Amino acid sequence: MNRPGVRRVTWRALRARRRELAGLGGWSLVESLPALLAGYLVARAVDEGFLAGRLLNGLAWLGVLAVAVLVGAAATGRTYRSLGAVVEPFRDEVAAQVIRGALRDATRAGGRPDSVAVTRLTHQMEIVRDTFAGLLMVTRGFLFSAGAALLGLLALAPVVAALAVTPLVAGLVVFLAALPAMVTHQRAYVRAGEQLGQAAATALAGHRDVLACGAQIRVTAEVARWVSAQAAAERMLARMAAIRSLSLGIGGWLPLLVLMVAAPWLVERGLTAGAVLGALVYVSTGLQPALHTLVQGLGGGGLRYAVTLENILRTCPVSDDQRPPAVAARVPRCRPPAGRPPALEVRGLTFGYGPHARPVLQNFSLTLADRDHLAVVGPSGAGKSTLAALMAGLVPTQAGTVHLAGTRVAEIEPAVLARMRVLVPQEAYVFTGSLADNVRYLRPDADDDTLEVALDALGARPLATRLGGLDAPVAPALLSAGERQLIAAVRAWLAPAPLVILDEATCHLDPALEATVEAAFARRPGTLVVIAHRISSALRAARVLVLDGDEPVVGTHEQLMARSATYRVLVGRWDDPLVPSPAASARQG
Repeated sequence: MNRPGVRRVTWRALRARRRELAGLGGWSLVESLPALLAGYLVARAVDEGFLAGRLLNGLAWLGVLAVAVLVGAAATGRTYRSLGAVVEPFRDEVAAQVIRGALRDATRAGGRPDSVAVTRLTHQMEIVRDTFAGLLMVTRGFLFSAGAALLGLLALAPVVAALAVTPLVAGLVVFLAALPAMVTHQRAYVRAGEQLGQAAATALAGHRDVLACGAQIRVTAEVARWVSAQAAAERMLARMAAIRSLSLGIGGWLPLLVLMVAAPWLVERGLTAGAVLGALVYVSTGLQPALHTLVQGLGGGGLRYAVTLENILRTCPVSDDQRPPAVAARVPRCRPPAGRPPALEVRGLTFGYGPHARPVLQNFSLTLADRDHLAVVGPSGAGKSTLAALMAGLVPTQAGTVHLAGTRVAEIEPAVLARMRVLVPQEAYVFTGSLADNVRYLRPDADDDTLEVALDALGARPLATRLGGLDAPVAPALLSAGERQLIAAVRAWLAPAPLVILDEATCHLDPALEATVEAAFARRPGTLVVIAHRISSALRAARVLVLDGDEPVVGTHEQLMARSATYRVLVGRWDDPLVPSPAASARQG
């Protein structure tokens, strides 16, 4: 499986937020104003003020510097706002990838929950966010502060700039040469910490088994091995810190020494005392802090960012723009071939929760034509909701295939799949907003008249009136479970998808309103599958599928009453007095 690299993910995140980065750069430019003017203004204050016996002139130049410092301080606050606009969305994207990867591995066939994913989502995710923000601040700080200081040195005297830049470049070369080794040791440290957490969690979770088997020494030794590995990795990181200090000494302190030693020679060449002092100011307040921040930031936070994000990305699913070309090229056919394929076709479907569990469905096949109406019944745990999820393409099959309009669900792009079917679960989702926003969610182009028709068709007019109409605000916490289900049903009824799957989506409605909702869906163009909560749903369907752990049975109500003992038991237990059976209807007629 292709996995995005650290560089690619970082570059994509930065490229997607060019406007926010431009704002950060603009405020950083203003923030660097003191670094650009400090040496020059100090030189003017000394040469044209204090040494010339003009105290007020000297104070005036320093006053200009004070104003520049205040402007830079105000810009610093704005840079952090711009920084948040870049960092927080990036953190959310990576966190979403971690969650998708953990859920994918936990729900696939033979998969199991990964306890390490919690570490990636909490501790490691916070490391990535903080270090990513630190890297942006360090990088832009070095570029703008060091750039401003160098421009100031050039303005004072090019020879001074040459004297300061030479050791600065040498210090950077030493640091960059050691950077690959730093990355390697930081990676070892992160991996050792993760393995230590996993080993400790396993030992603590199974401590009773460890005691029962007398394996305390072996388990303790295994945990101790990872403790030692993490300690060794941390010692190596401390050695790498010494290299960072060396590069700081060469690039940060050596320029000061060079300028002080060369000061007499510079004065002999005509450089004023104020210019020498200004050059020292540029180096001490501009170049040296910028280099120190860069080296410490890249050597500390930068390494943690690269290694931690690399570790996180090892568990992430392939993003949309990184899917293998063969899969991305399999676009479903928009128009069905001649003969109109079935609306839904299940072929040889097998699915079980775990490699050793008894399959919920085994070699199961089913075909539904356009405008078909199927009810699925069975005892709790028989696999009704599992079948609904498989039909909707939310869960991958272990064997067999599911086809919608002649195309395998596994080959349909998510955006296209969303337009082909709609699944309404038992726990209805309603968001804060207006009633119109909620029911129009799957059909944004629906006008108010269409919404009014839908409310009447599904018996939701009293609810809309109580709430205050289509424009009334909806607070999900103030709605009952049945009211939320009714809003979700209207939303699904309006959806353009030709296949609707109701997974006990009306269980909180009273029987009469449930009958109204199902009748509205039955009149709606397309195919309807109802995972039944009451047996009355089966009585209203054209066909019924009975799942009872053995061989599934499909037929009409009359056929199943004759062929399925499970169905007869369900009818006996769930028969709804508000919905007469066909036999009772015949007697009444």
